[in-house]
Amino acid sequence: MEEKKIFQLIESALEQRKFSYAPYSGFRVGASLLAEDGTIYTGCNIENGAYSPSNCAERTAFFKAVSEGVKEFQAICIVGGPGEENPKELCPPCGVCRQVMLEFCKPDFQVVLAANREKYQIFTLEELAPMGFKL
Repeated sequence: MEEKKIFQLIESALEQRKFSYAPYSGFRVGASLLAEDGTIYTGCNIENGAYSPSNCAERTAFFKAVSEGVKEFQAICIVGGPGEENPKELCPPCGVCRQVMLEFCKPDFQVVLAANREKYQIFTLEELAPMGFKL
């Protein structure tokens, strides 16, 4: 993936953190999902006092795309951390989000974990979810 596209995904994910609803953990996450057609679907984490109805930023982005008929993806960028300031560390996806990615993405799907434009790392889905569950 070209650097310009990576930076676009990082900036979009950083922007999505502003919409996070995280009154319980204070941990804000933003995600930018790049579809095969070049469209970017975004998401933020949405917490709930009962916890299990909460939704991660990554799944929010995937569910938005799939609800619009899109099921082929190139990459996702995830930015997360405590508070409103830009994160200092990388934030990998949880196991549930990895499983959702396995449902819709090929093993070479790219996962960009970023704190900012200078600090990021790119993994394939296969690297993040070895031996993923498939029916």
